[in-house]
Amino acid sequence: MLLTRKANDRGATRLDWLDSRHTFSFGEYYDPAAMGFSVLRVINDDVVKPRAGFPTHPHQNMEIITWVLSGALEHRDSIGNGSIIVPGDAQRMSAGTGIRHSEFNPSADEQVHLLQIWLLPDRSGLMPEYEQRNFPPAERQSRLRLVVSPDAAEGSITIHQDARMYAGLLAAGETVEHPLIAGRRGWLQVARGEVLANGNRMSAGDGAAIMDEARLKIEAAAASEVLFFDLP
Repeated sequence: MLLTRKANDRGATRLDWLDSRHTFSFGEYYDPAAMGFSVLRVINDDVVKPRAGFPTHPHQNMEIITWVLSGALEHRDSIGNGSIIVPGDAQRMSAGTGIRHSEFNPSADEQVHLLQIWLLPDRSGLMPEYEQRNFPPAERQSRLRLVVSPDAAEGSITIHQDARMYAGLLAAGETVEHPLIAGRRGWLQVARGEVLANGNRMSAGDGAAIMDEARLKIEAAAASEVLFFDLP
């Protein structure tokens, strides 16, 4: 079974510097029917204007993944990390017992487009951690490349949860398939482009919960970028 969450059904936060779309309830957007899926709690699709960003703010007991689609994002946090996140970078911040951070678009003329993803950790009270690694387009083209896992498999970054995130780039007409383990669930997020997921048409911003399927088949109707989450 595949249940689609259409892009136009998402919540929205619009500020003079931010256009954010919320797949699940977040901030002032509340939908009791969209509180997350399995351990996946937040997928925010954010566009931040030049020379603007999220001021320093706190988090606790959450695994936070940032995936930049275009532009660049400057990160600073209270445990001493500072970096620039660019397309292909998977950044993981384990908030644990508490962390403060800011995210800023340093460009004077280019907006930054990113996905901010939160997953529940497998336990509370972890020490805060930070990790970042780039996965070049060649590693993601025509396949689903593992980029986040609980055990650093295949050079992925680690997460404190039995969940995995895959990233794929597909040219128009390409098809990839991924087996689904019985008893586990999946979430497919179309970052851009248009695909058929087990025959269901999905466009940029659409997401889909996947349950009781033996295999996920993704056919690209146009050049597309997708994220797939393997979840307990």
